[in-house]
Parts: sequence; C-alpha cells; structure tokens
Amino acid sequence: MFNDKAVMVTGGTGSFGRMFIKTLLAGYKPRRVIVFSRDELKQFEMRQTFNQPCMRYFLGDVRDEHRLLQAMRDVDCVVHAAALKQVPAAEYNPMECIKTNVMGAQNVINAALECKAEKVIALSTDKAANPINLYGATKLASDKLFIAANNLAGNRPTVFSVVRYGNVVGSRGSVAPFFRELAAKGAKELPVTHPGMTRFWLRLEDGVEFVLESFKRMRGGELFVPKIPSMRILDLAKAIAPHIPVKITGIRPGEKLHEVMCPADSYYITVEFAGYYVIKPTIDFAQSIDYERSLDGERGRPVPENFEYSSGANPHFLTVEELREMNGP
Repeated sequence: MFNDKAVMVTGGTGSFGRMFIKTLLAGYKPRRVIVFSRDELKQFEMRQTFNQPCMRYFLGDVRDEHRLLQAMRDVDCVVHAAALKQVPAAEYNPMECIKTNVMGAQNVINAALECKAEKVIALSTDKAANPINLYGATKLASDKLFIAANNLAGNRPTVFSVVRYGNVVGSRGSVAPFFRELAAKGAKELPVTHPGMTRFWLRLEDGVEFVLESFKRMRGGELFVPKIPSMRILDLAKAIAPHIPVKITGIRPGEKLHEVMCPADSYYITVEFAGYYVIKPTIDFAQSIDYERSLDGERGRPVPENFEYSSGANPHFLTVEELREMNGP
C-alpha cells in the first residue's frame, strides 16, 4: 500500500504523527515521507530520531494554502492530523480554532485536489458527534468538508475519508498524565468531574494501525469508527493513584458525561464490520458506492434501529488492572 509512495502528515510532529511515521517506516518502504508542521523545535527534535533519506520536513501552517501546495507536490497519500484540540482554548479563542480546524481543512482539500493526491484521511474525534463545544463543532465541520470533497474531485484520482476515535492514552492534555503529575507532587486528592463519567480509551499505536488499515479499506466518503474499549474515570483514578481519594468537582462547560462516536440519529447510515463501524455519507456522489463492502473485501451489515455507539453503553469496559497496564505504573 505505501511502498514507493510519497506520504504527507500534517501536524506530523504531534504524538500521532510521530507514531504514524515510526510505524510506516518499520512496515513499509515509502519513497518520501513529509512532515508538515509549524513548530521548528519539534521538527529539529524529530530529525534526531527520524533522519532516513526519505524524510522531508516542511515548516508551514495549514492556514497557508500556498505552502500546502508546495509541500504536497507529487504526494500520493495524506494524513490530516493538524488541529487545535484544547477545548477551553477553543472556547476563549473561537476564531483561531475555526481558522485552523475548518479553514485549514479546506486548504488541505484544495491542495490535495490540485496536486492530485490519491488518498486523503482526516483525523476526527468523538467530540465531533453531537458536539456541545466549539472544538467538537469545528471538527464536525471539518468532517463534512472532507466527505463532501469527494464530489469536487471530478476526473481527478483523489478520494477522501475520515477516521474518528476517542481519547488516546497518555496524549498531551489528557487526564492520565494529569493524574500522574498530581500523584507525583503528593496531591491529597484527585479532582474528578463526575463519578459516572466514561470515555473511549485507545492506545496510540492502535489508533495508528487503524488509520493505516483504513487507507486500504477506503472507497471515499466513509467515516471510519473503530470498536475500542471504554473506561470509567473513577477506575482510571484507582489505576493511577489507588492511595489518593477523589474529589468530585462537577462537569465543566463543554464536557459530556459520556462520549458518542456513532450517534443514534445516524443509525440508518451506519454499517457494522467485525472490528469497526462505517458511517456512510448523507449526500449523494456522482458514482454509487457499496459501503457495505470495504475495498479489502470485508462485508458489513446495517446496525439495528436507534443504535448508538456510546462510551457509557459500550459492551467492553477496561478493568482497573487493564488501565494500570495501559497507563504504566
């Protein structure tokens, strides 16, 4: 799939980008791998580890379409991972979030079409399903842009799809590193917003593998959702610092009790496969596509009426021991 291909990752110096490129280089022989990001220090640090002859480092911002066009020349596959992701920062700086997450998404689409890239996958988030904060709303808008972009391709070879998944273990700004830091500082209690709160929980390497597999499955227009476990926030606190009591602080503005990846309102366009779901596009494309059969030949089936894939009703919950193993000592 990726042998002798040119692959570009926007936001490539982030935790996902680094793991994606590590996995890509270990399993394939790409012709060129382009890291596109705006942080020169992170690029410098990344060069110390990823310095293979195929590596290219482009300083640039997805807000700059001209720079994207320069970086994406002769690229075959694009992973769009660049985004502003902090919920409070997005609420306080809404237009900055919109410029990157929505307008930046359209710039990536325009560049991919102009450069005739073959396949583009945009990373989404569970917060884009029935969003209640600006970050989630911008990612929903981004999802819609990438899906609709399949109608813009015309006779170009470019197809677009989206991958949506939940919280990544240990990612920057997430609750697990926060709890660990408090425990290391000798905190007397851990702040928990609600005792019943749940989240989808995913190892970074599993998220990367799902994106790689989605490139092989995609026909264009799908929104891929992996089947992943959930965790209870109280169980996470027990796993990280069992000796520290919790303090209930109340749900914060823009925060949900449970996250959703396949909304009940979309059950009629949701298809279940062995290890994942596909949410079909709500718009018609010029060519009819059978989304119940993936490009690798797997068959799916429609989900039951009013089906919803929620972290609170997930059949697979991680135990305290499993969470401890996933999050380290």
